Amino acid sequence: MFTFSGVGFILAEMLFSFLFFLIATLIVLNLIRGIGQWNKNNHSPRLTVSAKVVTKREDVSVHSHHNAGDVTGAHGVHYTHSTAYFVTFQVDSGDRMEFAVDGSEYGMFVEGDAGELTFQGTRYLGFARK
Repeated sequence: MFTFSGVGFILAEMLFSFLFFLIATLIVLNLIRGIGQWNKNNHSPRLTVSAKVVTKREDVSVHSHHNAGDVTGAHGVHYTHSTAYFVTFQVDSGDRMEFAVDGSEYGMFVEGDAGELTFQGTRYLGFARK
């Protein structure tokens, strides 16, 4: 005999299975896409072109972490921050390209800087100011 709680359990189990496979599929697809981009970059030529720094931006992420058994009175939560840095360059043809750069280099860029941009596919390799 079926009871409502039995049907609810079956539906919950089906929903959990569906979400598990959906998340697993998304992770695998993202991994495949990342490997494909890495491979495409490796097979792209290294180019050096005249370019100008058009803009800079930062992408700050805040992550909360729950600590079980924390007795500090901070409710068992602490936060970490991570920042990704991006610089947009404009080449002589008028095209713009945005590249991820590390923080130490990011601080050295000034909007309007002109120089030689070196890249390979979507991979930033360097910028030499003129």
